[in-house]
Amino acid sequence: MAHPSKLELTQRPRRLRRTAGLRALVEETVLRPADFIAPLFVVEGKAVPEEIKSMPGVFRLNVADLVKECRALRKLGVRGVALFPKLAANLKDDEGTQALNAETLILRAVRAVKKAVPELVVITDVALDPYTSHGHDGVLNAMRDDVENDRTVGLLCQMAVLQAQAGVDLVAPSDMMDGRVGAIRKALDAAGFSGTGILAYAVKYNSAYYGPFREAVGSAKAAGTRLLSKATYQMNPANRREALFEAHLDTLEGADIIMVKPAGPYLDIIREVRGATRKPIAAYQVSGEYAQLHAAARLGWLDLARCRHESVLAIKRAGADIILTYFAKDLARELA
Repeated sequence: MAHPSKLELTQRPRRLRRTAGLRALVEETVLRPADFIAPLFVVEGKAVPEEIKSMPGVFRLNVADLVKECRALRKLGVRGVALFPKLAANLKDDEGTQALNAETLILRAVRAVKKAVPELVVITDVALDPYTSHGHDGVLNAMRDDVENDRTVGLLCQMAVLQAQAGVDLVAPSDMMDGRVGAIRKALDAAGFSGTGILAYAVKYNSAYYGPFREAVGSAKAAGTRLLSKATYQMNPANRREALFEAHLDTLEGADIIMVKPAGPYLDIIREVRGATRKPIAAYQVSGEYAQLHAAARLGWLDLARCRHESVLAIKRAGADIILTYFAKDLARELA
């Protein structure tokens, strides 16, 4: 059988794929443990870590175990954590008043983590959904059919100041109320916390991928779940230009870091925002992204280790400087 003649090619891209060493030399996107922020869930009391059913390997931790987890993450090279509380139902009400309690769970957790691991960057969520009985990110209007923007912003400002007093490095307004970043910046500065940064959930879509998170913080089964469409304040998944507008507004209002959420289904948005701002870009690989990879791996359909690495690599390649991911610990071990 005759062999085909050798092709006369000047360009052979495969030359630089021939060995592992060559591939490493020309690798364009590199993941580091310092790229990751680990989202962590904290609960009251001394209960043993409780695995979240829809998020295998992710646990609700009491404050003591949270501190241990933060120490372990720091040793692996992860530089930041984002803390979320799971409150008992009897502490929730329509106004989310527990969020303004100076001894509320999340503030005690922050103080404990900063005392134990002072060099770890601690981020707290500024939104009312873990605290409200209806599960919305703010207070409802008289008709109970929408969130009141301006009254909610006033409460968020108070939350942010309390979190700054507890020692957080970054407050992270995730509520998507209009004007909240500027109002929070003014409130922090007036209270003497000009050094406390704002990681703004600037581009947060009304996504179906948040389900497991809502289970984790206990807002999914809140009274009034039928109202839990957040379409009047979170962004329409169909919109791209609006993302650029929201990111621009938050930048003007004083955001230090711009967040896109979710990450994986919105890589095009990350790239668009990256091209439109000089600010650092964060992206949140959300609970549903994590859960679906685990579910497929358990069925034997995907290689979990390879897919989690590839999924996060794609987020960084799209333009994210910082990645919030529930895979942070596993990836940091892998990269080490």
